[in-house]
Amino acid sequence: MKLIQKTNIKDTKVMNKDLILRERLAIQRTVLANQSTFLAFLRTAMYFLIAGLSLQNLLKVENSVLIEIGLFVTSFVIILLGTLNFFKHKKSISENKKHIGDYQLEYYK
Repeated sequence: MKLIQKTNIKDTKVMNKDLILRERLAIQRTVLANQSTFLAFLRTAMYFLIAGLSLQNLLKVENSVLIEIGLFVTSFVIILLGTLNFFKHKKSISENKKHIGDYQLEYYK
């Protein structure tokens, strides 16, 4: 009976170590997803910026300046929202890292 209890304690510690590793990997994936999302915002903003820059050369429209300004403003808004989104999620991820560390100390004792 005591042998079984010792084995269960070892299995529990191995499981806790696996959980710590899984959670660290999950956080890394979340950080990478956040960076990827920011780059997608940046790419989209650049598309709008390039569209605004090249509109006058491609199309002969009377009020193309208004359309260009609209595309520039849209580009600026997208990059602003993307940056705010990135830092908001980065802060949330760093706050959640603190909760994972709570039981790591118990495991290593």
